[in-house]
Amino acid sequence: MNYEWRNVGRTCRNRIIGMACPNRGTREKFLRFGWALLLAPIVLCQSCLSRSGEKWRNGIWCGELAVQDRQAPFLFEVTGAGTDAATLTLINGRELVPLAGIRQTADSIIIPIEAYDAFISARTSGKHMEGRFVRNYLPNDTGIPFKAEWGNRACFEPASRPCAIPVDGKWDIFFTGAKDTVRNVGIFTSENGIVTGSILTNSGDLRYLAGTVTEDGVRLSAFSGQSPYLVEFSFTDDDRFEGMFYTARSRTKLTGVRNAQAALDDAYSLARMKDSCEQLHFRLPDTDGVLLSLDDDRYKGRVVIVSILGSWCPNCLDEAGFLAPWYRANKDRGVEIVGLAFERKDDFEYAKTAILRLRKRYDIDYPVLFAGQVGAASVARVLPEIEGFSSYPTTLFVDKKGKVRKIHTGFSGPATGLFYEAFTKEFNELVDQLLNE
Repeated sequence: MNYEWRNVGRTCRNRIIGMACPNRGTREKFLRFGWALLLAPIVLCQSCLSRSGEKWRNGIWCGELAVQDRQAPFLFEVTGAGTDAATLTLINGRELVPLAGIRQTADSIIIPIEAYDAFISARTSGKHMEGRFVRNYLPNDTGIPFKAEWGNRACFEPASRPCAIPVDGKWDIFFTGAKDTVRNVGIFTSENGIVTGSILTNSGDLRYLAGTVTEDGVRLSAFSGQSPYLVEFSFTDDDRFEGMFYTARSRTKLTGVRNAQAALDDAYSLARMKDSCEQLHFRLPDTDGVLLSLDDDRYKGRVVIVSILGSWCPNCLDEAGFLAPWYRANKDRGVEIVGLAFERKDDFEYAKTAILRLRKRYDIDYPVLFAGQVGAASVARVLPEIEGFSSYPTTLFVDKKGKVRKIHTGFSGPATGLFYEAFTKEFNELVDQLLNE
């Protein structure tokens, strides 16, 4: 397992699991104490504690969000508690999601999660928080129960007798819903009872899952600001498991079969251009209200990548995190990118705020146009030339003559390891091919 280390204040932390140690000691010192540190609270140094009179504390917290009849745990770190610079950073394995703009009163806080148009509202009392996670985009949302406890500890209780069956490697994972069964791919690694990995679907992945080995299987969770995820499964033999996938709104049965060759459907085969259609004819406004289309001089004679996205979509954010720096490095080669954003509401001002926030977060300097409200009907209206659209993001590759040559469904982000590396390699090879024609 790879470790990434950094100092935050006077805290040193294993970013894979979000743990802290009591001083700025080296990695070797931490390892000498052993993985037993994961299993018990650790006393933080005095500089990590809030001063007398503060209602919440700096340091590592373990939060929980309700998912059906379960609790999905997640780690976060607080810095600047009690000041105008207070920040809460969600920790999902190697993924760090900072949340700023926190509003504080005598005994409560409001934590905006702007990327997903949501917030956490909680009452605080030193070592405890309790409140709700509310999504603004849902009419009259009553919120999901939230609670958190301060202290540097693992969120999952360790098993007294951990299961000896290794989860490491690739798995065919089948999600069985009310209507059908969908095949996905799981990829996991473990060390000393700590499990990390992700589950890939045809539309993307389930983020950086992290958790622990149980007595008969594995428990994993993640929360990056949109929806909490909880995965629980038990082995039925050395190469099979059964369990459940929980979100705030649903629970889905899952089964797994070990398969070193596990792979998704070909992402270039799911969506396609309709017969007799070769080009796209959208004309949409940017955040200044200026209408743009692929007929504009900016795009003529150039290779164009068209990204169908939503600022609310975690896998779209992963794609933006890849495309933005890629564009800065390659735009002088004769390639352009344009994003078509389908947002929570069919409201230009609402969408403008969301798109500008997205562009600022990822330093995007290519146009992102407002395409309407999220949904298949809106996509069909804006892009009637496409059939088989099923996922945000979907990426179209347009050659120098304006012809759509490839359509890629979904995005496997950095959490998927080798799958992400394979995508970036294919992406660059395809663009190189189109540029050389």
